[in-house]
Amino acid sequence: MSDIAEAVSRVVGHLEAHPEDGYDEGVLVTATTSGLRASSKSPDGHVVVTDMPRGIGGGASAPSPGWLLRAALASCDATLIAMRAASVGVELDTLEVTVAMDFDDRGLLGTDDAVPAGPLSSNVSIRIGAEDADEETLREIVDWAEHHSPVGDALSRAIPGTISVDVVR
Repeated sequence: MSDIAEAVSRVVGHLEAHPEDGYDEGVLVTATTSGLRASSKSPDGHVVVTDMPRGIGGGASAPSPGWLLRAALASCDATLIAMRAASVGVELDTLEVTVAMDFDDRGLLGTDDAVPAGPLSSNVSIRIGAEDADEETLREIVDWAEHHSPVGDALSRAIPGTISVDVVR
């Protein structure tokens, strides 16, 4: 816990002194496919593989992108809660973040253009406990984390985007 608190404090201090270092432009991930199995790679070599369920023509050999979306939100929130707890000196005994999302596959498959392709709603459930913190402190930690979760933020507001297409033959 103290290692996390020290690292967070060091980065916060640096960014307060050098706010320009907080901006990351064009953080890349590149995906390639074989059938409906996709392999996404970062420039530093991290790889995530997804696959679609058999019922839609995939091989069900890996989680679907929608599952990864839920996992991204759950793990991001859990990470931010753990970081904040460490920063304020609270050692967590229990931390579980569960994310549920409702989807309508008609949006994904384009059978009804009135149905969104993405999630229709989401529910984040958090179980948190610490012997050295009262309920109010734990709720403040969660509130802070939810307010600063990059994945949660991206899912809760429209972000500008562009798409470019390079057709090759």
